[in-house]
Amino acid sequence: MAFRIGHGYDIHRLQPGGKLVLGGVVVSTEMSPIAHSDGDVVIHAIVDALLGAICSGDIGDMFPNSDPQWKNADSRLFLNVTLKAVKSKQMSIANIDVTILAERPKLGPKKREIEENLWQLTGAPVNVKAGTNEGCDAVGRGEAIACHAVVLLTTGN
Repeated sequence: MAFRIGHGYDIHRLQPGGKLVLGGVVVSTEMSPIAHSDGDVVIHAIVDALLGAICSGDIGDMFPNSDPQWKNADSRLFLNVTLKAVKSKQMSIANIDVTILAERPKLGPKKREIEENLWQLTGAPVNVKAGTNEGCDAVGRGEAIACHAVVLLTTGN
């Protein structure tokens, strides 16, 4: 059995109004990311981690924000395309570990819903952790939201 690991990261500034989607789940209707697509930092970080694990660049290579076809795109589309790329390498996801960094909104009540949705989207076990930056930097001041994701891929028996 072969193993491949990938790490992904994403960050977006926040603005009042709109909706904030994390892992395909609406977590707030009081703020939204400033982004070219829907700005789902969780799915973006997972896509980056998956692409890293299969040595296929990053999310900006595959879905450049300079391409108008991705304007306001649902990030689940990015994930579906990337999952096909993983499958084409005869690999499968063993697990996904996600850390969301945000001062607001409070994500504790939404973590299990995000995990369940990501499991439905990927077919893999997902763990979601939520933390703050303790008032440090743009995330800590509530001006941005960030996410780290790590994936383990396997092949063979």
